[in-house]
Amino acid sequence: MAPAQLSVLFFMQLFAIVAVSRGVGWLAKRYLGQPQVVGEMIAGVLLGPSLLGLLAPEWQTLLFPKETRGLLYAVAQLGVGLYMFIVGLGFRADHFRSNARSATAVSLSGMLAPFAVAVVLAPWLRSIPGLFGPTVTATQAALFTGACIAITAFPMLARIIHERGLSGTPLGTLSLSSGAIDDAGAWTVLAVVLATFGDGAGVAIKAIGGAAIFAVVVLGVGPRLLRPLGARAERTGVVGQTETGIALMLFLLAAFAMDAVGMHAVFGGFLLGVAMPRGAFAEGLRRQLEPMTVLLLLPCFFTFSGLNTQLALVADPALLVVTLVVLAASIVAKGGACWAAARLTGQDNATALAVGALMNARGLMELIIINIGLARGMIGPALFSMLVLMAIATTLMTSPLFEIVYGRSARARGELGALGEEDAKPASSQALS
Repeated sequence: MAPAQLSVLFFMQLFAIVAVSRGVGWLAKRYLGQPQVVGEMIAGVLLGPSLLGLLAPEWQTLLFPKETRGLLYAVAQLGVGLYMFIVGLGFRADHFRSNARSATAVSLSGMLAPFAVAVVLAPWLRSIPGLFGPTVTATQAALFTGACIAITAFPMLARIIHERGLSGTPLGTLSLSSGAIDDAGAWTVLAVVLATFGDGAGVAIKAIGGAAIFAVVVLGVGPRLLRPLGARAERTGVVGQTETGIALMLFLLAAFAMDAVGMHAVFGGFLLGVAMPRGAFAEGLRRQLEPMTVLLLLPCFFTFSGLNTQLALVADPALLVVTLVVLAASIVAKGGACWAAARLTGQDNATALAVGALMNARGLMELIIINIGLARGMIGPALFSMLVLMAIATTLMTSPLFEIVYGRSARARGELGALGEEDAKPASSQALS
């Protein structure tokens, strides 16, 4: 495909992505009570082979040919990484310190219980032809299944927390902190699985060591080095193009570093956002970056993942039973363990239930892991589709369950604003609420 042809098609792709994402997001919010982000995730699946590819395969191939996937992938990674940078700008370190014990306990429990369940499920799943690759061992199957059950949709969690009015609250910070630790652990396990699957121990050492060094440098030295940017913003009252350009260059380097060592760009963006100066600088930077990121770039991430999803593969009744077992086990292991850990570390029952509901969302981070597994031959298309369905189901249930166990009573007490209030504010104000 010539560059001119690619350009023409790319603009049409972006139009379709934005139009469908906004439309389905509005419908999900209006009629299902779901946050906009859940509708965007569904929109990504609808644009792929699961719906558009079934109803109009020629149109789907014409709109999203394979030649454009590389460009769309790069834009998708930019969108999700930049969004997590914005999330990091609003991260409250004081809330994290006050909830460090609970966050660590919740994240560890949210990993240990799923891996224990995976040890039980993996032999059964391996006995079903076609679910795992023929060379996958029992240990590899258990580790990969555990990572899939343990993962939390960190970007999705951030959007849900934002849209539920939890940004900056102790509950929101506790959930984000737990999700960050949780996902870092799941990616570490995935690196180990890839190493044992033939990539060599260097893959795991590079990912774990590189991420640890990056976190120590960015969080330990970064705030001191970046302090002049904050001081200038406080003095002038604005964040100019120079400061924004410096922040963007640093973000791109952080995303590159995490991708290069084998983790993911979202962790680089998030950690850099946490290290950025607060006050006028963070507010001004977020005001400039958020609208384009949320409205245009992030939906590309959902769409790219949806293009690799084929839900029709779970139509077989026998496989549907397996899917329901995996779904039930995942919900109980993840949500139940996080609830129990929150309760044991001093949280009241409503808050613990809310943490369990929020941490149970898996969303598109799950799709990233299983796409890697499918590409490496660790899992087959059938198991891939089962895990996609699990990711969608657990994400769809997050917001309604949160409202039942926590949101309604908290809004009645005036601790949270009414649903829909954040929609009336500009995008930059929403992130600050």
